[in-house]
Amino acid sequence: MNTAANQTRFSALVIDDEPQIQRLLTITLEANGYRVTTTGTGQQGLAAAAQQNHDIIILDLGLPDINGVEVLKQLREWTQIPVVVLTVHDKEAEKIEALDSGADDYITKPFNSGELLARLRSALRRADKGSQGEPDFNAGELSVNFASRTVTRKGQTIKLTVTEYTLLRLFIKHADKVLTHRHILREIWGPNHESDTHYLRVYMTRLREKLEADPTKPALFLTEPGVGYRFKA
Repeated sequence: MNTAANQTRFSALVIDDEPQIQRLLTITLEANGYRVTTTGTGQQGLAAAAQQNHDIIILDLGLPDINGVEVLKQLREWTQIPVVVLTVHDKEAEKIEALDSGADDYITKPFNSGELLARLRSALRRADKGSQGEPDFNAGELSVNFASRTVTRKGQTIKLTVTEYTLLRLFIKHADKVLTHRHILREIWGPNHESDTHYLRVYMTRLREKLEADPTKPALFLTEPGVGYRFKA
């Protein structure tokens, strides 16, 4: 029995059109505790990134439909998930372009599995360090500890789903600013869901029920009619 495979910690999205590379990465990553999703085109990869929660993306630059750098640029329009780029090319200009477009690291095919795993661990550590660096948030009865991802109200721990927590974190980051429906949907659910306002209504109701003193008279999550919402810190 493979113990590492049974202790899944991270989810990886592989965007690569070579079946043999997909198989190699799947075997290597699953043996080291990752849950793996594979896609073969840029469009499929963007859709998977928007529709599912992943901790890291492994992106091939030579995709059959969209250049990998363009995929990276589109990802960076709405997410800061770590991206490690794979390519058969070793040109300095291409490496610089990928890094300038938002790649966290770069590795050339054929690659050593040990080196790839080390680069993934490094990218994940940097992302985790960035998250833990956020100061705690306190406003009235509401407190959020970003390092432990715990939310309390009146000293009582409030259980939030991953999406609810991510939405709350977005509001806190932009406290006292109006966030449009489209901006929120893009940030939380990805660019393919910018018109799915029903998602947002459902989750705003849930957040108010869990965090407002009186959900029928919200004092934290204010509605800006026809525009979006404002989090009043």
